[in-house]
Amino acid sequence: MSLADLLAGVIFVALNAYALLGGADYGGGVWDLLAGGPRKEHQRELIAEAIGPVWEANHVWLILALVLLFTCFPPAFARLGIVLHIPLSLVLIGIVLRGSAFTFWRYGGAADEEGRRWGVLFAVASLITPLLLGTAAGAIASGGLGEEARGKGGVGFYAGYVAPWLTPFALSVGVFALVAFAFLAGVYLTLEARDAELQEDFRRRALGSGVGLFGAALLVLVLSLGGAPLVREGLIFAPAGLPLHLLTATTAVTALAALWYRRYHLARLLAAVQVSLILWGWALSQYPYILPPDLTIAAAAAPRATLRLVLGLLVLGAVVLLPSLFYLFRVFKGRDLRRQGPVADVCRRSVSPPTRRSRRPRRSRSRAPTRRTGCCRARPRASPPRSSPAP
Repeated sequence: MSLADLLAGVIFVALNAYALLGGADYGGGVWDLLAGGPRKEHQRELIAEAIGPVWEANHVWLILALVLLFTCFPPAFARLGIVLHIPLSLVLIGIVLRGSAFTFWRYGGAADEEGRRWGVLFAVASLITPLLLGTAAGAIASGGLGEEARGKGGVGFYAGYVAPWLTPFALSVGVFALVAFAFLAGVYLTLEARDAELQEDFRRRALGSGVGLFGAALLVLVLSLGGAPLVREGLIFAPAGLPLHLLTATTAVTALAALWYRRYHLARLLAAVQVSLILWGWALSQYPYILPPDLTIAAAAAPRATLRLVLGLLVLGAVVLLPSLFYLFRVFKGRDLRRQGPVADVCRRSVSPPTRRSRRPRRSRSRAPTRRTGCCRARPRASPPRSSPAP
């Protein structure tokens, strides 16, 4: 394995972490938009409290992937920025709108109606952004970012900057990413909920989105026959293709079974493994290309001196970043942490109706009669002692 291959693998590890953590945040926004039933406000409160402490930190992985891409593989970054300028710019706008709307919704102190408008903006941005991210990934996998798609040599605007990503295959990958993120969020929220009824709400949502993920994967596979021949050959005809498919299918079925039998910790682990296997299957199917069909990892790599320097800085940064993230999640997502915020209070009120506090009957105290003197009450006079009868 070369140094360029190692750094390309680090980029994909960062993207994998972003999909598992930041993707679940997007999925939480989707369930916020689709909240319904008598407990919809409780569902939204739970989603907001689950996302609140960690949603900004999860973007560290996307930033890391982008910094490594433009430092270690400048030609690939340049081609992505040119050909996918429209969807990636919309992704950036969606991330900013989503973060701003969440902040104003949860911490802005707005009235109920205004706060709900910010909540709707947060949910809509959480729906559109992963759809565009998946569409960009589908455009990469389809091989539409080759030299002829860069807008040179008389190629028009639509053919150079819209057609590479506005295809049925790329859009199906966008839908697949959206359903996968919703599935992750549904599974994670079963562990965030402390109320049995809320837990059942998100269990049903996770089961439904998990089944929908099978349908989305089948759609992507069918459209890859003509939309992404390189990835299709790598997934089907490669020596590791069949074992990878079997392992992914087994993990997916086991995750749904764990949800069905309410083994939520096991379901969370298996859901994360399932999504990771799908991502790494995509990466292995197009190796050694970083941007198929013509830009390999070796051809796009920066000079070796730059790669060595970046690797050293990456090790130093990991010494600071990884313990910090571990401490953050240990504090806010620790297993021993029991949420005592407004969600717990709301859920307790939804489970059992409030009982009236029984009033203790007042004991009547016999008081000696008093007489008024002006505006004050005089103390009762002590009655003289009775004289005993003379013998």
